[in-house]
Amino acid sequence: MIPKQTGDSRKKLTPQELRDLDLEIAFMEGLVQRDPRQVEALLILGDNYTRRGRYQEGLRIDERLRALRPEDCMVHYNLACSYSLTGQLDLAAAALERAINLGYNDFAFMARDPDLKNLREHAGYKKIRAKARRHQVRET
Repeated sequence: MIPKQTGDSRKKLTPQELRDLDLEIAFMEGLVQRDPRQVEALLILGDNYTRRGRYQEGLRIDERLRALRPEDCMVHYNLACSYSLTGQLDLAAAALERAINLGYNDFAFMARDPDLKNLREHAGYKKIRAKARRHQVRET
């Protein structure tokens, strides 16, 4: 599974990179239109929408992926990022907690992921961090 490149979502893109990204988006949209269950294309498309700042469209893709892969921790992590970017913090917290319950364990990245910045300011995030710490203790 290809995780969303969440760290790239805030990087300023050059005009050429924007054009290339738009071409890739159009190509992936075509693939998904032909096969709506094409998970790899959906993952790339969701990431590209986010990198382009098209957060609502990225969220719709992540919701589709959740329906296709309900037990995939990275899908729930990416969904949490999309909810955070669109200001839906209660949903972001629930999706992130679900991701951890399903096995997401890159807590160092989670703590610095710019896509979760809004969520880190949410009251529920402290509870999530505590759960993450408990998971880390169990793994060592």
